Amino acid sequence: MIRLAAPPDLAGMLDLYQHLNPNDPRVPEAAAETAWRAMLASDLIRLFVAEDEGLLVSSCMLVLVPNITRGARSFGVIENVVTHAAYRGRGLGRAVLAAAVEAAWAADCYKVMLATGSRQGSTWRFYEGAGFTRATKTHFEMRRG
Repeated sequence: MIRLAAPPDLAGMLDLYQHLNPNDPRVPEAAAETAWRAMLASDLIRLFVAEDEGLLVSSCMLVLVPNITRGARSFGVIENVVTHAAYRGRGLGRAVLAAAVEAAWAADCYKVMLATGSRQGSTWRFYEGAGFTRATKTHFEMRRG
């Protein structure tokens, strides 16, 4: 089942995110609560999840960014795409991505973009298979040390 995340999903999301960055320490629920509430309350953020028998097994976040170019149409940014390791290869990641892209089109976004830190060809093929292209822009990033 693909749906939007809800307030009771915080612990499940924190568990799922361990499959995104396994070397990161798990964020304590108390530390995540403020951000979680803000994310769910925002009209500009959609957090899509796939659930299997009460377990959150895949997710991605869509951020709708207001814009005054391209006819004042917003654009979408997808971040934190993750599928539980035991559930990969079942189409769940593609399903949450498709839900996010459909929500972006429904919000009249003129484009949807995402970035990946993965250097694995299988990850790139996954995103290309979901309809994304990597030949249109060059991504740059700066991180605070």
